[in-house]
Amino acid sequence: MEEKKTCLYDKHVAMGALMSPFAGYIMPIQYTNIADEHQAVRQACGVFDVSHMGEVLVSGPDAERYVNHIFTNDVRGAEDGQVFYGMMCYPDGGTVDDLLVYKMAAEEFFLVINAANIDKDVEWMEQHLEGFNVHFEHQSAYYGQLAVQGPEAEAVCEKVLGLACKDLKFYTGKKMDVDGEQIIISRTGYTGEDGFEIYGSHYFIRNQWEKLMASGRCKPCGLGCRDTLRFEVGLPLYGDELSAEISPVMAGLSMFCKLDKPEFIGKEALAEQKANGVEKRVIGIELKDKAIPRHGYAVLKDGEKVGEVTTGYHCLSVDKSVCMALVETPHAKLGTELEIQIRKKTFPGVVVKKRFYDKHYKKD
Repeated sequence: MEEKKTCLYDKHVAMGALMSPFAGYIMPIQYTNIADEHQAVRQACGVFDVSHMGEVLVSGPDAERYVNHIFTNDVRGAEDGQVFYGMMCYPDGGTVDDLLVYKMAAEEFFLVINAANIDKDVEWMEQHLEGFNVHFEHQSAYYGQLAVQGPEAEAVCEKVLGLACKDLKFYTGKKMDVDGEQIIISRTGYTGEDGFEIYGSHYFIRNQWEKLMASGRCKPCGLGCRDTLRFEVGLPLYGDELSAEISPVMAGLSMFCKLDKPEFIGKEALAEQKANGVEKRVIGIELKDKAIPRHGYAVLKDGEKVGEVTTGYHCLSVDKSVCMALVETPHAKLGTELEIQIRKKTFPGVVVKKRFYDKHYKKD
């Protein structure tokens, strides 16, 4: 199947970006190098093309009830503009996807889903429309998306793009009329830094990209550092730390599963997991060596395999080799000594918190 291109594809190629397939798209992996782009976001401002993400609009009298039925978090009674993180789950508690839900108005919710899961997610959501008076609109083909991230992101969005956003609190968003069209901007991101995500037409997103690149105030960033940034602050990636086989409870994301709300898909299974425990958990491991653990490498205890690495890097912000791994629960306790098998050698490590670097979100 032919890989798709975002509305900024030609811009990336013209800038000499390393392009590679990701989630069905040809995406920029890096422009200069991952370390430079990673540090630009941590220290100043970086810009990502995330137009490959999917968008769905749910509206109508039963919009809130429908979203609450398919979503683990609780959107009841939320204020307009509030943004929620959570999951859609299968009846057995496995994860369909993790996503953001924006409450745009009393009867209007904007859902942002992972690029690799767009077709699957839309089909799943459509399968559960029966009994709800809602209008379901798949809008992925319309929207492009930019993520402006880093401690200088607010100033860049305000002064370079002219987007009034300093009033936004963390995990809130709003509609704006700009250049004759309605866009959405939210104080959200996937880097552990302050930042904004901007949704608009392809024409609008291309214009914003050009302004940002001409300003000299931000660095274009590829998906390579997007992964290193999200990883070191403990944010999960679907397909690694979440999947049809890895539930939110197993991933340590129970706080986003509101079991005190009315029935939602997967609630019974998740409640059972929280009450009785799970066989495996996603944990953090710090190696006592510079060796780099990679996805799929075996995690051992006294020579016996007890799990495997989901994501691993030599952490750019704290100069440590660390990983997240799915391991058998008896070996998930903080301080437990484990080993990682890297090719023919094993390297000692210890279980630590999954957040290897502290987040720096805007505090109200």
